[in-house]
Amino acid sequence: MYRSLFPRDMFAEMDRLQREMQQAFDLSPTIRGFGRNGFPALNIGGTPQTVEIYAFAPGVDPSSLEVNLERGLLTIAGKRENALPQEDEKAAIHINERFEGTFRRVLTLPDDADPDAVTAKYRDGVLQISVQRRASSQPRRITVQ
Repeated sequence: MYRSLFPRDMFAEMDRLQREMQQAFDLSPTIRGFGRNGFPALNIGGTPQTVEIYAFAPGVDPSSLEVNLERGLLTIAGKRENALPQEDEKAAIHINERFEGTFRRVLTLPDDADPDAVTAKYRDGVLQISVQRRASSQPRRITVQ
């Protein structure tokens, strides 16, 4: 059987290699968590009263999600099942770019985060985690006498 030295679609192969190289450099953890292309994708922001974390995890069963907070580290873990047909031998899969399997993201929270005041809600594929800040760190106005 003849096999070419070059893939049939050179641009697709170059794109795949570029993605793999980018992922190799982006997977190193930083103070803000993992780099881009991690799953689930995160948006993190805050107000003077709360730290808001949005994890975009469509297709994840909410019962498979685990959210833990220990020593200032917030861990989001879970599992996304394969949604493609596996038992039907007549089905052909041409492209499968969707992540499946277990995942884990670890974030460092600010020092003023209150570990006793954390809420997590999952709706429409978005996990929203709200962490209250300690009252002692809240800005307040002091009246001058």
